[in-house]
Amino acid sequence: MCGIAGVIGLGTELSGSERDHVREMTARLFHRGPDGDGFSDHRHVSLGNTRLAVMDLTQAAALPMSSPDGQVVLCYNGEVTNFRELREQHSLDRTWQFRTTGDTEVLLALYDRFGIEFLPMLTGMFAFCLLDLRIGKCWLVRDFFGIRPLFFMPTADRIWFGSEIKSLIDAPGFRADLDHEGLWDFFTLAYIPGDHTPFACVRELQGSELIEVDLNKGTWNRKPYYQLRYEPNLNWSEKEAAEGLFWQMRDSVRRNMQSDARLGLTLSGGYDTSTILALARDLQPDAEIHTWSIKMAEASYDESDYQHLMAKHADTVHHEITVGPQDVVDTFVEHLAYLDEPSANGAAVPSYILAREASKLDTVLLSGEGGDETFNAYETHVASKVRRMYRGAIAKPARDLIRWTAHNLPVRHKKLSFDFLAKRFTTGAEKDVVDAHLFWRHTFTEEDKQRLMPTLAATRPTWTSFQPIYDAMDGCDPLDRISAIDIRTYFIADLMVKNDRTFMAHSIEGRFPYMDRILLEYAQSIPASMRIKGLRRRYMQKQAMKRLMPKPIQNRGNFGLEMPHSTWFAKDLRDFAESWLTRDRIAALGFIDPDVALKLWSEHLDRKVDHGRGLWSLLNLVVWHELFVRSSSWRDHLRTPS
Repeated sequence: MCGIAGVIGLGTELSGSERDHVREMTARLFHRGPDGDGFSDHRHVSLGNTRLAVMDLTQAAALPMSSPDGQVVLCYNGEVTNFRELREQHSLDRTWQFRTTGDTEVLLALYDRFGIEFLPMLTGMFAFCLLDLRIGKCWLVRDFFGIRPLFFMPTADRIWFGSEIKSLIDAPGFRADLDHEGLWDFFTLAYIPGDHTPFACVRELQGSELIEVDLNKGTWNRKPYYQLRYEPNLNWSEKEAAEGLFWQMRDSVRRNMQSDARLGLTLSGGYDTSTILALARDLQPDAEIHTWSIKMAEASYDESDYQHLMAKHADTVHHEITVGPQDVVDTFVEHLAYLDEPSANGAAVPSYILAREASKLDTVLLSGEGGDETFNAYETHVASKVRRMYRGAIAKPARDLIRWTAHNLPVRHKKLSFDFLAKRFTTGAEKDVVDAHLFWRHTFTEEDKQRLMPTLAATRPTWTSFQPIYDAMDGCDPLDRISAIDIRTYFIADLMVKNDRTFMAHSIEGRFPYMDRILLEYAQSIPASMRIKGLRRRYMQKQAMKRLMPKPIQNRGNFGLEMPHSTWFAKDLRDFAESWLTRDRIAALGFIDPDVALKLWSEHLDRKVDHGRGLWSLLNLVVWHELFVRSSSWRDHLRTPS
């Protein structure tokens, strides 16, 4: 994996100082590619690339890479995992003299043959700038499901771009004004959705999107180049669908295991990472496989028994890393310096610590992210189905009584405690489908946010920006419509921020076999009634994989990696949190009412209300704001070339 940065002039030639800025921007991405850097300068375009050598470790594969005549240039971050198949399928060796054995040059050869229309042929993860000097055009492209990041900052006559927000901070035209709409949504979702970033001047290209620039006319156009289709094959039996799914999953893992650098696997003890490990062992029965796990130092969050069971079953070299509250204190500020944006994902700090330890041995890690989206394994997907039955079977007055009872249950700071689930479900069940889906995951309700952020109270409800995705799929199964929302929002803006930034902070390339385009297209052609059968989540995935899985893993429920911030705030993290959640720092944000925020803290400590998720969001925002807005101290935490 790599880092890319650059500037595109819209109709006017670049200056020398602008080219110098690109070199500074590229240096900010050293951690994404410590194995080398390169630059490509042209009249209207300047490109920078850092390289993490994974495929073809030779200097011939250095980046950026050009066509033999130098007229087409590729500034590239990614791994296209079906590059060998495409090279053979289209007989590219007949028309292209290959100098390398990796995927980058295959993209140049595909462009030479098909033009930019080659994009839907790919699978894998990528973000790149492709420059064609012959026709005076260039493209910024992000992969189908937003695995690799690409940020851009348009000005009057320039487009600045980079793999991370930090690479744009010193570019001409950058202003540290906050994107209040994005931050309003952050306090519902615990992440900033869509093309929003914390800064109003910086946008994020979305999955399956490209920007096409006409360098001569000085114009640009942003548009989609791919859309995942939901067309169920109603002719399949369960057995046929499961058998096909097994081989599609196996092929995806095979493609993602291609590497000339050392490769390991994350192992949470859950079904998704265990499945990838089982398939990896099936593909390489005699290979030494390293697995990496986080053990949370809190009993109700500890999944190490399942991790050990699966590691033993697959005969791996297993590495267990225990994360306790002091580890959070020691790494919290540093991990946010790499994230570039507030992210209240409870697994971000543990993932950062895991990647740090894994980087001592491995360069590539296979991850199970995307399995829940692909196979509808989230609790909220089942809850949407239960909601329809619940509202149909129980009259409104009885539901009101049930909701009142749930909200009077005592607060327990346990992972997915009964009182937490009961309160969430009974309230969310009274809402419309999209509103309910987000409510079941919310950090703060719309009413909570209006009290917390009174100056932003007129902002539209967060769920309304998700409604167009749902509405555009009119006629599709409700489960597919909910799944599309998660793939296009939560996966990109939450899970990939966590995984890409925390892994790349330590020069680790994360790969995600479940988000393979070919696999995902197959999975979404399985009827929704098979993916969740009755109320059994990931039913078809388990039917496909039962031949390789140990029974305790095959039969267990769904548990994601999470941090016990509710419990730790009241104990081991209290001093750390109180050192940051001061009236002065909260007021400095400019849109949070300090009195309301500090009341949340006292209510949580008094166990009146479990505000753990909300306080974790607030803590992330306050520390991020201190690092990136009130000071530039984020720079002090980055690795730089020695």
